Amino acid sequence: MPHPYLTPEHEEFRQVFRRFLDTEARPYFSEWEHRRQVPREFWRKMGSHGFLCPMVEETYGGSGADFGYAVVITEELERIGSGLGGIGLHNDIVVPYIVQYARPEMKEHWLPRCASGDIITAVAMTEPEAGSDLASIRTVAERHGDDYVVTGQKTFITNGGQADLVVVAVKTDPTAKPPHRGISLLCIEADTPGFRRGRVFHKIGQHSQDTAELFFDHCRVPRDHLLGEEGEGFRYLAENLRQERLMVAIAAQAGMERALELTREYVTRRIQFGQPLSRLQTIRFTMAELCTRVQVSRAFVDSVVVRHMAGSATVSDASMAKWWATDTAKAVIGACLQLHGGNGYMEDYEIARRYRDIAVMPIYAGTNEIMKTIIAKDVLD
Repeated sequence: MPHPYLTPEHEEFRQVFRRFLDTEARPYFSEWEHRRQVPREFWRKMGSHGFLCPMVEETYGGSGADFGYAVVITEELERIGSGLGGIGLHNDIVVPYIVQYARPEMKEHWLPRCASGDIITAVAMTEPEAGSDLASIRTVAERHGDDYVVTGQKTFITNGGQADLVVVAVKTDPTAKPPHRGISLLCIEADTPGFRRGRVFHKIGQHSQDTAELFFDHCRVPRDHLLGEEGEGFRYLAENLRQERLMVAIAAQAGMERALELTREYVTRRIQFGQPLSRLQTIRFTMAELCTRVQVSRAFVDSVVVRHMAGSATVSDASMAKWWATDTAKAVIGACLQLHGGNGYMEDYEIARRYRDIAVMPIYAGTNEIMKTIIAKDVLD
């Protein structure tokens, strides 16, 4: 199903990027899953070919590309595996905070290395006692002269195991009323004294995507590492979460399309009762239903992308896309695994990994229950 917002130039780029991934990622992806990390050399290869931070201005090492290129990159990475999602987070979620809110000298210092792959980024919001309730974070940044002194803990941080630069949500005013007014964003470099990585978690899925806990023990951060203004961090996060949730929807959409592709191949090839599974009416009806679900989801996600590119997508639009695409993908991929029978439960088949990997998408970037809360508020209040 063609994307209404992509041009022939986007599709030409897709073919170039797909060939790159077929050479540089696909043959090694199983090893990366086993090692539970995408190696730095792959990040640098991405950077040297211009596939990192394409929306960053050329002045800072990017190519000033439009959002359509971000969609293509996310879809093609997802076709290889969800464990490459940390690259999309770097490109389209973390780096935009720096582009929008960092001081010019900090942009000059960080962005070229983000685009080259020499800096890997992460964003740290979630804490052991604060997930969806972001206003309840306890990580504190106290002003000491020209520095902030940061103390606290973050958990479930994508890219946390190897990030060089982390955008951290902190409380600069713990007494603020309402509490979210006291949240600010700081960029903290991994070599800052007092910064420490904890566990790199062993997850059910997305194994090559390193997810870690981070600790800050009286970590002294220069004041010019503040993004934007003090006390505006919650607003910045809310504004950027629209794109984050849309990127999750795009990845989920690509994931279910890949699962359907795998299943179509399997039921056509697999012989049972003397004929391909694809000749059995129950299989045919199930495939018809799955194809319809996937195409309906694609049409809706694409419509939100169009609005996002036009600057008119709302928080509710992005929340709908995230909820719909991830829940639909979870159901579709589950049905695809069922059609693989016992083979679907074997790690030799890609559908098993797809089944494991999709489970977290309705959870991160705001649970789907939170998405429904946002949508209901827009519709009813």
